[in-house]
Amino acid sequence: MHRLKVAVAPRLLSDAGALYQLYFDPVMERKNVAQKWLTEAQASSQAWQFCWALLGPDKLPEVQFFGASTLHTKISHHWNDLPADQHDSLRMQLLSHVLHFSSGPKMVLTRLCVALASMALNLIPQVWPQPVADMVRAFQPLKPDSEGASEAPRDPQAHCLALLELLTVLPEEFQSGRLAQARRTQLKGALVGEWAVVCPLLRQLLQSQDSSNQAKEKVLRCLSSWVGLDVPLGESHELVQDCFSALSNPELFDTAVETIVSAISQPDSQRYIDALVTLTPLVLGLHDQLKRAAQDGDMETSHGICRIAVAMGETHSRVLLEQVEHWQEYLALVNMILFCTGIAGHYPVSETSSSLTLTFWYTLQDDILSFEEDKQAVYLQVYRPVYFQLVDVLLHKSHYPSEEEYASWSPDDKEQFRIYRVDISDTLMYVYEMLGAELLSSLYDRLGRQLMDPQQSAVWQDTEALLFGFQSIAETIDVNYSDVIPGLIGLIPRINISNVMLADTVMYTIGSLAEWLADHPVMIAGILPMVLQGLGKPELSVSSVSTLKRICRECRHDLAPYAPDILTTSQDVLVKEIHKSSQCMWLMQALGFLLSALPVEEILGRLHSLITPHVQRLDTLAQQEPDPTNKQSIIHILGMLSSLFTTLDINRQADSLEGASSPRLTPTQSMQNPVVVVLQQVFTLIQNIFSKWLDDSDVVEAVCGVFEKSVRTLLHDFGPMVAQLSEMLGQIFCAFPQASALDLARQMVHIFAGEEHHIANIKSLIEVLTSATLTIFQQGPRDHPDIAESFMNLHAQILKRKPDMYLSDQLDVKRLFYSGILSLKFPETATVKAATLFFTELLPRCKDMPLLGEVLQEDGKLLTETLLQAVGGESPRSLSEHFSEVLLSLNRHCPALLSQWLKEALQVPGFPSAQVSAEQKHTFRQQLLREQTHKRRVKDIVKEFSLLCRGLQGSGYSDF
Repeated sequence: MHRLKVAVAPRLLSDAGALYQLYFDPVMERKNVAQKWLTEAQASSQAWQFCWALLGPDKLPEVQFFGASTLHTKISHHWNDLPADQHDSLRMQLLSHVLHFSSGPKMVLTRLCVALASMALNLIPQVWPQPVADMVRAFQPLKPDSEGASEAPRDPQAHCLALLELLTVLPEEFQSGRLAQARRTQLKGALVGEWAVVCPLLRQLLQSQDSSNQAKEKVLRCLSSWVGLDVPLGESHELVQDCFSALSNPELFDTAVETIVSAISQPDSQRYIDALVTLTPLVLGLHDQLKRAAQDGDMETSHGICRIAVAMGETHSRVLLEQVEHWQEYLALVNMILFCTGIAGHYPVSETSSSLTLTFWYTLQDDILSFEEDKQAVYLQVYRPVYFQLVDVLLHKSHYPSEEEYASWSPDDKEQFRIYRVDISDTLMYVYEMLGAELLSSLYDRLGRQLMDPQQSAVWQDTEALLFGFQSIAETIDVNYSDVIPGLIGLIPRINISNVMLADTVMYTIGSLAEWLADHPVMIAGILPMVLQGLGKPELSVSSVSTLKRICRECRHDLAPYAPDILTTSQDVLVKEIHKSSQCMWLMQALGFLLSALPVEEILGRLHSLITPHVQRLDTLAQQEPDPTNKQSIIHILGMLSSLFTTLDINRQADSLEGASSPRLTPTQSMQNPVVVVLQQVFTLIQNIFSKWLDDSDVVEAVCGVFEKSVRTLLHDFGPMVAQLSEMLGQIFCAFPQASALDLARQMVHIFAGEEHHIANIKSLIEVLTSATLTIFQQGPRDHPDIAESFMNLHAQILKRKPDMYLSDQLDVKRLFYSGILSLKFPETATVKAATLFFTELLPRCKDMPLLGEVLQEDGKLLTETLLQAVGGESPRSLSEHFSEVLLSLNRHCPALLSQWLKEALQVPGFPSAQVSAEQKHTFRQQLLREQTHKRRVKDIVKEFSLLCRGLQGSGYSDF
């Protein structure tokens, strides 16, 4: 750094080579070197001097910009390096240079203004009590500046723009600065006090005939900047009123919209009721301009005016509702927003405004329903008709365009339209709270009239929209007591579903009524054929499969009469491969629900019929040589089996039949679980797949997935498979270790570790898996974070469910402990989290299990040092809270040992970081040892120490 101080000024002033490299050199490596050098130069003490030379008139704009940026850096980050007796001269120089650069270049002017603003923030209020008034005086167009400008301005217009730039960046610099809360509050109060000087100046410039559009735009931006300081609307509403006049100027329209929206969106502005009442007619006055823009297809203008109307209506809904004497004006504003909701065109292709309004309707409804009952009744009388209109508007806006037009839309437009319809759906659901059953009756009556009238039913979009409305409400609202649903179920089969989008909505509507059908099973017969018909159409894949899944889940106990049709149709579409892989998985889940509810003696036969074609296909694939096509087919079939076994649970049926008059044998009393029978029958086939694909993690994961889903669903009924599966898992893991095998073993430990007749198999499996994994750790586990994660989770589960497994001579506890320490060093969050879980399960057992206690005595210091290194900077900062959990566990279960280990480790100079002093390390140790209960407090202590170790404390990064 000393060499830099000596060389920095000559190099920058002579040829500014580093600057030329930074801005013009095409080679990125040289740019990076220049960037680093220049950053160091800005931090040097000489920067206070050489920055002025770089601002010389003979320098390139890029050089001047660097000079101005350096000045800002010094003022904002190194202010305390400047003696107080130099503050006045710096202020005069800055004002002089801002005046000098008022005609440009713009980027240099802006940086100088930011530097001056930063200086003002350092001096307010004690040293520079009224900076804005002084700045305005300095920029008087016909007077020399007593503070620094020694000559009359040559260009008043340019100086006016420079002053506006300065006034604009002042609040922005305050907002972006990292300040202590007390200082921020003090500064904000001082700046808000300066608004009394700024506001009249902005009004004068905005009203003046002589002001250019450029100046007026600057005024608008300046107001937006000060609004961010929460300046009182009561003091600025006249200026905001003046902004409305700028909306008629196309060049100022966008900026005026931003400014007005910012001003009236201030939450604090609700206190200024008179100002809001005064501004409301101005918003209403834009309605004609809005209508013209909508008629002319002027999306930008209609979008801007819509934003203003929504900002006024949404931010101040309750306040304006309470102004009873002005109720007609607010109703007019609500109707103006309704016009925006229903603006002509299809979102997002030919209009973009309607989506802005949807949250307004939530807000208005909430405010109306929050009034006491008598008052609420009055408001409902006025606004319920508006909400019925809103439903009509929303249904119209949800219309699809013609098929030809829709086909021309881009994928992004289609996705935006899909999201838009979801938002409309959510709004309709919310509106139901206000309109209630009358809304459903209205939709049903309209749908009935449409379907009975041949001319109306020809417009498929109308039918689709009404069904979309029903679906939106039925999806989340309990419609069990609605008297129109039976009629709706009767109408649905009359709908011609030749159009794909209409057919999709029909399917989703049926799906949304699945719970209702469960309570009214007699209606299933009329509706199920439509779903099964849709199942055979690839274009209805997602909607038909998801609807069948919902029906099978909700209505499974009433589906026995329809089971043959459902199974036959499903088998047919699966064999024909009509659906994509994910829909096949959903379909198998649906069939799992269906089979679960059949009589137990029927299930195995149905199950065999369903899966035999797929098992035969799997057998054929298993005999072929591995290739990518075969691999995908194998994974697909295994995935279907996993999905089926996820939901095929005959115990669900037993639970539902509890309390029945006749006693019923459980499966374990009468026969094996059908899933277990099937798994035993295909076990040899699965072993064959393993032998061919052992080194492919995707296939191994898919095979393990079949068993894992079965274990999760069957729980103890899976018992007959434990011995076979344990032996196979051990063999495949030793041959080719995979994380999925460890995950499956963890599930088996969770379910069967407590069962005496399975413990020998589980114990043998754990010993084999542990030995093989410890070998990986010995060789270097860094390339296997997934195995490390799964291994740690497995042993955390063992310690939780069956800790006495650790008494086995075959488990090397010392190496296990060390593998946990290595896992803490991984950068992957999941691996560190698993290692944390391992130690938080292990440490509480050290007192009761001497073997664990001995290992802790021997290697606890190494664990502590590893945690300190990680916290001190070796691991990502985001992981520090996980390390804090282990430190807390150590402190709870061996506080004396931890105290000694911390003392010894932290005595080492520069450990865990050269950034922390001995005193800071001592404080950390004391704070940590005091906390044995409060997890949040320990996390904060560790986080604070981690920031100190990384040199980030006080930099503002502690907020992230």
